[in-house]
Amino acid sequence: MDEATPPAQLSVRCWGTRGSIPSPGPATTRYGGNTSCVAVRVGGRCFIFDAGTGIRPLGHQILDLSRTPDTPLFLTHFHWDHIQGLPFFVPLYTEGAVLKILGPRQPDADMREIFERQMAPIHFPVPFSMVAAQLDFGHMEHDEWEDGGVTVRSMQVRHPSTVLGYRIEAGGVSVCFIPDNELEGEGYDLGPDWRARLVEFVGGADLLIHDSMYTDSEYAERRGWGHSTFRQSVDLARDAGVRRLLFFHHDPQRSDDALDAIVDRTRDEAAARGVSLEMAAAAEGEEIHLHEGRP
Repeated sequence: MDEATPPAQLSVRCWGTRGSIPSPGPATTRYGGNTSCVAVRVGGRCFIFDAGTGIRPLGHQILDLSRTPDTPLFLTHFHWDHIQGLPFFVPLYTEGAVLKILGPRQPDADMREIFERQMAPIHFPVPFSMVAAQLDFGHMEHDEWEDGGVTVRSMQVRHPSTVLGYRIEAGGVSVCFIPDNELEGEGYDLGPDWRARLVEFVGGADLLIHDSMYTDSEYAERRGWGHSTFRQSVDLARDAGVRRLLFFHHDPQRSDDALDAIVDRTRDEAAARGVSLEMAAAAEGEEIHLHEGRP
């Protein structure tokens, strides 16, 4: 690091960027085939967002850094691609580890029960009783969670079941993580002012990681499936004054080359509409360092 460059207040690494189902193979090596998982580091502490298959390698890194990690895990919701890596998260089986698991309250299921069912013998060979870490379950609704100078806020977004987006703030910088969200379409009863509240929630973020699963032509046949398009994400980032946008929740059938072509076209279309915004597809393994007051 250059001596004139201050240490990052906050760093973000994508451990899984795909949606719906893992998609490993030669066509997805650059952007990755693991499902939703992002780690935010502040100082020496790791804050995890979603527990898709990308959380498995993250767990090994966490144990390499600390034999008794104290790690908060924020879940956006409980669809398979956002929790299917948790039974393979090695800190779960580590004596002395402390895991605070937070997520949206569900009307018909306790959070602990959700994970006990996930590890029931019919689904998984290792029983929930083998978990050695200290688990603390909690709910995020309209709450503001704060610990050690890190603030996490949540907002309900438009996706089947009760689903949250998160805003993480520390050291004067902010990141918004909204991996599943249908910006347009119908069938969601979140109030007529929902879009305005979302723009305020995302407003001025240094980095927005947002669901961009479809092109506009694909979306015409998938309206109501709970996902957004590249253009819709650009419009949200523009309206909210976001500095940088990462397209997320890549279609599992989308090759890296196809994703490159879509991003290039989206940039060109945005420029033609006068939108000045840094944008890219989220890539597994990519690490972004954010500094206060720096682009």
